[in-house]
Amino acid sequence: MSGPAKATHNEPHQGGLAERLNWLRAGVLGANDGIVSVAAVVVGVAGATSDVSPVLTAGAAALIGGAISMALGEYVSVSSQRDTQRALIAKERRELWETPEEELDELAGLYRDKGLSDATAHQVAQELTAHDALAAHLDAELQITERGVVSPWNAAFASGLAFVIGSILPMAAILLPPAAWRVPTTFVAVLLALAITGAVAARIGGSSPARAMIRTVIGGALALAATFAVGTLLDTSGVV
Repeated sequence: MSGPAKATHNEPHQGGLAERLNWLRAGVLGANDGIVSVAAVVVGVAGATSDVSPVLTAGAAALIGGAISMALGEYVSVSSQRDTQRALIAKERRELWETPEEELDELAGLYRDKGLSDATAHQVAQELTAHDALAAHLDAELQITERGVVSPWNAAFASGLAFVIGSILPMAAILLPPAAWRVPTTFVAVLLALAITGAVAARIGGSSPARAMIRTVIGGALALAATFAVGTLLDTSGVV
């Protein structure tokens, strides 16, 4: 005979999980973009000149502009998602007010589709409706909750701040070492950081960390190699 069931307070059953995952996703993506985009800019400029001032100026501009762009883009995107969620909640609330019997039958049908018997499905639907009809329908039909509506401000802040934090790594890697080591150090530091952000993003999405790490590292290496090659070509051609 099995023992008493243990409490699972640490499992993510409480509301707000979607909101936390949303800002966490935005933060990881913001950090990844900050690492790649700023690194590509400073490596490109370093390929064209060994002078620190242009590298610092270009890196700072890329950091500030990129952070604002990431935050704004995330705000617009998540605002659209939030508006859609609110519209669906309002629609469900209206249907429950106008056609409660039909909505009860619909809820019971959803539980039948999950494998419950007709009698059990109706009983579950009735009890959940009596407790909180709107919450029951939002969960069964749309897999959302009223408290789980995403916040565009949180996502924008997480994305912008993460971009700045991610940008610090390539800025430090390109500015601190001696001139001969700037580009190699930046390559190594950036690719290691991308491997970490790729693994974290995979964990959040429930996918393979190894595959995500390979994708992000290869993509970052290509970006750095391309911008460095362009900077070097401009330098050797006498354009700059």
